[in-house]
Amino acid sequence: MGERLRDRIFLIVRMIIMIAFSIFGFSKMTKQETGVSVTVLLLVAFFIATMTFLILYSASAENVSGSHHVSGGNGLSSRRFWLGCLALALGAGFLAALIAIGGPAFVLLGYYLAFEALAFFKAPLGLYGVALFLSLIPTPAGFLTQFLLMIMMAACYVQQAFVVEPYRKQVREETILEQGLKSDMASREQAARAELKKNMLAASNQILEERSNLAQALHDKLGHNINGSIYQLEAIKVLMDRDPEKSRQMTQNVIDQLRTGMDEIRAILRKERPEKKDLALLQIYKLCEDCNNKGVETNLETEGDISQINDKLWEVILDNAFEAISNSMKYAKCKNILITITVLNKFVRCVIRDDGIGCLNVKDGMGISGMKMRVRAVNGTLDVSSENGFIVSMLLPCD
Repeated sequence: MGERLRDRIFLIVRMIIMIAFSIFGFSKMTKQETGVSVTVLLLVAFFIATMTFLILYSASAENVSGSHHVSGGNGLSSRRFWLGCLALALGAGFLAALIAIGGPAFVLLGYYLAFEALAFFKAPLGLYGVALFLSLIPTPAGFLTQFLLMIMMAACYVQQAFVVEPYRKQVREETILEQGLKSDMASREQAARAELKKNMLAASNQILEERSNLAQALHDKLGHNINGSIYQLEAIKVLMDRDPEKSRQMTQNVIDQLRTGMDEIRAILRKERPEKKDLALLQIYKLCEDCNNKGVETNLETEGDISQINDKLWEVILDNAFEAISNSMKYAKCKNILITITVLNKFVRCVIRDDGIGCLNVKDGMGISGMKMRVRAVNGTLDVSSENGFIVSMLLPCD
């Protein structure tokens, strides 16, 4: 309620000025006959009604449009422009009749009408100064009173037109911009979550597919080998007493066959084993999802060809990521965690940062010491900082 009154205060001031000038003119009429008084009173009522319509319609149109109408050459919409012109013309007509019938005391309403016209047409600042010369028109109020009134009215209208309205416009634009940024951030957040789920699902599907291929390969290769060995062992059991030489020969065949089967199993496992990259990415994705489920927005961003990262580096990245994120979840009181993996020409940079409280002095406890040890084992470097949140930065050589 207070905010609405604050927004309407200038409208209230204008209405008060208009009514006060009308009362002054009515009290200083040159003719006091009953018929003249009634006519003047009606003209005053029509003038006030016309100006009130202009004030309220202009204010409502400004609020609804946000000053973004298609202009009619002066920043006003076509409909608003012509209705405003009509209201000003009617007001000028009623004012002329008032001055002719009621006398020069109603000239004060002319000052008011002039400032309303300047405000409606968004006149430049200089014209408000020119309007002060209207105080030279003689009225019963006297020159000094008229000049002071003009100064006060000019101050009110100029402040509204060149201070308050630009400020409100700026606030509206900043609000729209802020809403757009919030909407954009929400869209990016949803996109990041969707990408995270998509990547995790793709990695899971790939590993499941590789497991299925592994099971099928073991069934096709190993199953036939073992079944053949079982049949031969059954035959050996029958021939062991009757034909020892044949049994020994068949036993050797079974040994050779099983040895060949073992070699095939090793070959299958080497071929069908999921890549360390896929397993590491899947574990990092699951780690991010676990943090998100606990209320901490966690995302993974990669840049460059991550296929250049060898298995040993993936182990270091994965172990240190678990350690850093565990510390952030326990101590940082953060709301966001970002894991960034960037593949450069001959190096891999991995940065894990949170927006938590950080700390003044970073001490090398068991966690940080373990991270540094793993990084040094691959000839890399690790930096820890806590100026803005907590940041763990690893630089690892690809060779």
